Amino acid sequence: MAGGGGGTGTGSGSGPGPGPAEQDVEPAAPERVLFPPTFSVSEIKNKQRRHFMFLRWKQQQRKEKLALKKKRRKEREALGDKAPPKAIPKTIENQRIYDETTVDPNDEEVAFDIATDEFAPYFNRQTVPKILITTSDRPRGRTVRFCEQLSTVIPNSHVYYRRGLALKRIIPQCIARDFTDLIVINEDRKIPNGLVLSHLPDGPTAHFRMSSVRLRKEIKRKGKAPTEHVPEVILNNFTTRLGHSIGRMFASLFPHDPQFIGRQVATFHNQRDYIFFRFHRYIFKSEKKVGIQELGPRFTLKLRSLQKGTFDSKFGEYEWIHK
Repeated sequence: MAGGGGGTGTGSGSGPGPGPAEQDVEPAAPERVLFPPTFSVSEIKNKQRRHFMFLRWKQQQRKEKLALKKKRRKEREALGDKAPPKAIPKTIENQRIYDETTVDPNDEEVAFDIATDEFAPYFNRQTVPKILITTSDRPRGRTVRFCEQLSTVIPNSHVYYRRGLALKRIIPQCIARDFTDLIVINEDRKIPNGLVLSHLPDGPTAHFRMSSVRLRKEIKRKGKAPTEHVPEVILNNFTTRLGHSIGRMFASLFPHDPQFIGRQVATFHNQRDYIFFRFHRYIFKSEKKVGIQELGPRFTLKLRSLQKGTFDSKFGEYEWIHK
């Protein structure tokens, strides 16, 4: 009965031979479905084995990427002038949404603001920058050294340490002594973490969060100590209305005429709303090559707020606050 049933079930009429074979194959099919369709290195329990397989996978990825790159280069060489243009890689910068507040140099409104803002006397050469650098109350060693090094970067700057004196009382004294700007370095747990820049006598005042502070001795392959020459100033990507104001505020810290014989450059580079500061010395090796040495210090700023007038934490009017 079993053999007959097997024959009629298969319809082959060749006897009971294929029956057991089919019964052996059929249970194995669902077992293959239980395995994952792709192999994952994270499923390996042994840590050393998992790390070894991950390195092999990364090496294979590099080989495939290099082979694809060589293939595309050969195709471009074969096509010659008919080759399609190279694809532009996607980056954070070129994928950003266009900011409507970008400054147009030919805009009449922008030109009027430049001629009448608080920095106009500096850019019209009516004032000479004189900077006061101070700290929070009872600064520690790292903050003290940072202020001393910052004073060697900014010409005509003077370092005074607060001893319980309120900032609102310091500002009138600075104005009476013809200081044009006030820089306050704040610290937390012995590390500089904030910078307040106030333009005197009428403001504005900018509050920055400071991070990634590196002193001169912490910078690898640094050059010799900076000289007393007036450095050049480079401002990159301060293109919006807000960035334009911040850039003019930084520019007003340095005298107008740099001494090119010193070959020193102070750079404020704005990228993704972070301001990176670097201080370099350069030398021309040839007509096309330039060598640079970082002198330090270096730090990164993030704008938290821009306030009209001088420092007033309670009743000050804010132009912009970071949300």
